[in-house]
Amino acid sequence: MTTNISMLAIDLAKGSFQVCAIGPEGAVLYNRSMSRTRLASLLAEQPACIVAMEACATSHHWGRVAQLHGHEARLVPATYVKPFVKRQKNDRADAEAIAEAALRSTMRFVAVKSAETQARAVAFRTHQCLVRQRTQLINGLRGHLAEFGLVAPKGPASLNALDDEATDLPSPVREMGAIYLDQIARLTAVIEQLADELQAASKADAQLRRLCTIPGIGPVTAGAVSAFAPDLDTFDSGRNFAAWLGLVPRQRSTGGKTRLGSVSKMGQTDIRRLLIVGAMSVIRWVVRKGGSANRWLAALVARKPRMVAAVALANKMARIIWAMTTKKEDYRMP
Repeated sequence: MTTNISMLAIDLAKGSFQVCAIGPEGAVLYNRSMSRTRLASLLAEQPACIVAMEACATSHHWGRVAQLHGHEARLVPATYVKPFVKRQKNDRADAEAIAEAALRSTMRFVAVKSAETQARAVAFRTHQCLVRQRTQLINGLRGHLAEFGLVAPKGPASLNALDDEATDLPSPVREMGAIYLDQIARLTAVIEQLADELQAASKADAQLRRLCTIPGIGPVTAGAVSAFAPDLDTFDSGRNFAAWLGLVPRQRSTGGKTRLGSVSKMGQTDIRRLLIVGAMSVIRWVVRKGGSANRWLAALVARKPRMVAAVALANKMARIIWAMTTKKEDYRMP
């Protein structure tokens, strides 16, 4: 334990952690490898200082441990650390780069998530993972059946036609098909259970109920915002929140000339994807009905391709989420 340490920059790993100790004047006091047990003891024994880490899967846990012992946790996005790596990439260089990045006055940090917030994220990702697994099984079964000339209509329910129409299939194919159908049914039951739990949580929480009143946002999207987005009060405006989600054009501007490209896709992937999917569902409804009471949306759909309109609408939905959350207001049609 050293009392004149002002910062501990930690390059996280599973079992071996590189710790770079920085003094008050910015000098490196030591840069050594530690085990998980030794790192936990160091955080408990060391007087309060800054603990800097790259924002990654386990950084929130160690951030909570550091805060528990009175330290100031700073989680730096990995993309902001990379420019400070000198020459060769190794654990020592990475730890020094984390320290350099965390000392910058203009650096942006990731808020440490609570255990409850991470628990909601686990529930959401489990639901999405099982949906992907079910889709994989459905596509695999469809591919096998197509080799024997049996093409079922779209939708998981239509796969039950295997039991009725596939009487001329070889016995091994019917047996493997039954295994597929059993696994799909099991996954469907769990997915529906998780979806019901998400919907029940959205009804019990006043903020989630408010978000679900926005067209194109349901319990899953509202739950994703609650699980993955930081406190929206940390954003100065709805535009900043939309930029954090990656729903703004990528800039390639220089010499006073503004050049805008496609969306940057540099933000939170889950929320951005769900907002675009929800926006596309709203646009399909507008096209089917031949118009909308929202004049801005009707004019947008009339003059832009659907995907471009969906991204623009998703950007607007993100700004509405920020306004409703920070101002505690109900949804009003623009």
